Amino acid sequence: MTDSSISPLVDASWLKSRLDSPGIVVLDVRTPPAGGFVPGAVHSDYATAGWRTVVGGGAGMLPEPGVLAGLIGGLGIGNGDHVVLVAAGANASDMGNATRVYWTFKMLGHDAVSVLDGGFAAWVAAGGPVTPEPAVHKPTGFVPHPRAGLRATVEDVEAAMKAGAVPLHDARSAEQFAGKAKSPQARAPGTIPGAVNLDIAPLFSAAEHRFATPDAVKAMADRAGLPLHDQPITFCNTGHLASVSWFALSEIAGVPGVRLYDGSMSEWSADPERPLQTEG
Repeated sequence: MTDSSISPLVDASWLKSRLDSPGIVVLDVRTPPAGGFVPGAVHSDYATAGWRTVVGGGAGMLPEPGVLAGLIGGLGIGNGDHVVLVAAGANASDMGNATRVYWTFKMLGHDAVSVLDGGFAAWVAAGGPVTPEPAVHKPTGFVPHPRAGLRATVEDVEAAMKAGAVPLHDARSAEQFAGKAKSPQARAPGTIPGAVNLDIAPLFSAAEHRFATPDAVKAMADRAGLPLHDQPITFCNTGHLASVSWFALSEIAGVPGVRLYDGSMSEWSADPERPLQTEG
């Protein structure tokens, strides 16, 4: 974690007690939103607002800092605000709306950011008040302070694959990992040679409205044979599912140096010269 004074996860009771606190901005990133909003929340659709972009073969790449600064400032979020991100809370993949935007804020040097554990579903289950429309805040300035250490480039991944020392974590399903299924975002089935598979599904319980505990996350990684040292790189198809595993490993379990490969299999497989590993 980049700032231990800010909790990566906050629960509904924490947020309830701070709804009217100055400097707290609730950012709803559901796609689409349904059932109302946390009072005072601003909404930015994760899928359409511009949190990810297409660069070369990569379908879910991090936009340029200036572009993101305009998006964030346009929502009325400034450098002094503590942002609390709200996903729907339907499953682990859905929580990726919040974890990917969380990672984006961290990449921009903004550490005052948290994810509402369990998302909007947890808020409603806890009896939190709901308003029918999102808030609209006056645009403000947001100055990015980009940091590189949380992201892996395709060159980083190529070097890791060749050296064989850096753990590569495929956050997709076992079927996609084995090459028995393929996302439309990937040119061909398979995974990066040497990668270890840990499906993100068990990292979040929709029934309990919460992420797994630090010990549970570490135990899942151990069972999957995923080493938690040497700056692991996590990937999926477009850097969405991998943001959930990045968040669980880095921010919940406190594993140092975890990096997210936002290009993931969409970028990796776009070049036919890059190797792919499949079972059988």
